[in-house]
Amino acid sequence: MNDIMFAEETAVVENAARWRVLIVDDEESVHVITKSVLKDLEIDGRRIEFFSAFTADQAITVLKDIDEIAVVFLDVVMETNEAGLEACRRIREELKNDIVRIILRTGQPGSAPEHEVIVKYRINDYKEKTDLSSAKLFSCVITAVRSFQDLMKLEHSQQGLRKVIQATNSIAGIKSITLFLEGITNHLSFILGADKSALAASNSGFTLACRDLDSHQLLSSTGDLAVSDNSHFSDLPDDIQKIINDCFSAKRSIIRDNMYAGFFRFGKKQHYIFCLANNSDLVEIDQNLLNIFSANINIALDNLFLNQEIITTQKELIEKLGEVVEKRSSEASQHVKRVADFSYQLAKDYGLNEAAAKLLNSASPMHDVGKVGIPDAILLKPGKLTEDEFEVMKTHAQIGFEIFRTSDSGLLKAAAVISLNHHEKWDGSGYPNGKSGEEIHIFGRITAVADVFDALYHARCYKPAWPIEDIVEYFQQQSGSHFDPKLVEIVLADLETYREIVSFE
Repeated sequence: MNDIMFAEETAVVENAARWRVLIVDDEESVHVITKSVLKDLEIDGRRIEFFSAFTADQAITVLKDIDEIAVVFLDVVMETNEAGLEACRRIREELKNDIVRIILRTGQPGSAPEHEVIVKYRINDYKEKTDLSSAKLFSCVITAVRSFQDLMKLEHSQQGLRKVIQATNSIAGIKSITLFLEGITNHLSFILGADKSALAASNSGFTLACRDLDSHQLLSSTGDLAVSDNSHFSDLPDDIQKIINDCFSAKRSIIRDNMYAGFFRFGKKQHYIFCLANNSDLVEIDQNLLNIFSANINIALDNLFLNQEIITTQKELIEKLGEVVEKRSSEASQHVKRVADFSYQLAKDYGLNEAAAKLLNSASPMHDVGKVGIPDAILLKPGKLTEDEFEVMKTHAQIGFEIFRTSDSGLLKAAAVISLNHHEKWDGSGYPNGKSGEEIHIFGRITAVADVFDALYHARCYKPAWPIEDIVEYFQQQSGSHFDPKLVEIVLADLETYREIVSFE
């Protein structure tokens, strides 16, 4: 065999992933010679890792078990005269592997005509064993590896784009800024892992809230460079600090060597930076995917901000409307806000999730909105109401429900439920529908406790404020009759927390 030498274009990268080559031949000598000739070949700083199979079935097993085999040297005649051709068919059709480069080698060219097998079996090169000198073996391997490399880049780009779409769709559905931020770094890592093994894709991520240069708040960190939860921006590695500061100063995303710093706005005043430190330099595919993902995230953040603006505006309008009702009925100042905060705390302690607790917090200020339909002579009467007057007063629960019941807004639907249920009693003696126990919506049961507790704690036009001892005694007496006993138990077990809430003026 002739010796051949190639000038080194790229230095060998130690521990770099090797090009994987599968030799399929029933002659041991073919394996030995092929490995001997190619063992020192380097392509883009990567050497070759060899795998051997001596039958078509063994070749299929190796291709199933080993990822990213670049080249297959495949003999035609092995256990049968067409074993190699059958292996070709299975690789392309059964394994759905159109990326691996197949070089057919035969010592009996007449048994497998070149034109026919190239077209029918989708092989990439056809060589007679007698024609494969060292130089030609080198040439066909390098050509095959280059072709495989180009196809893998296309495949990785497609995978990356699919991951960008998947990640964007996943994040776009999140309505909480906290959950949104938690997901960004993980999705960035997910996208950058599109064209790498698990080891090569390992990286470190950082999420920061930014307002001024060098005063960024570290929200989270992951990976090899992760720091403790109570760490500060100054605890991060110097190169991480530098790219984050440069990103904030430029007000744009930056890609530098193996690092990415993404700049994102949330409204006019708040900015976030997501920084990723990869284990290897970010190649062109990575950079393009990051740019696409960043653009999508900015759109998602804008939508999230607008959504939160709508929710905030709704909440403020409900609070203001609740205050209008409160002032009209001469009730204690800040009553609706205290009921909202009390209800939120009690909902969390009861075991409702954050979303439900926040919904209750936003909707509960409207619990008495139906009082807009009660005549002033009854609503503002300083003394005790007559039976007839009280019957009129009781209608405010149904009036409040009717105001909101046709709304499509989740917030206003919750307000309707609270209006209708917060005067029902656990034993069924409440109004307007005489519901009992768990027939009463949990929002109504919680708001009832919050409303009465605050009403007793503060002076009204018809009564003085009650001492806390009397309030505790009253709730103990009414547990299981007026109020849900579990809710009473929760409040009295942590009395100081709830007392602090209702003490706000």
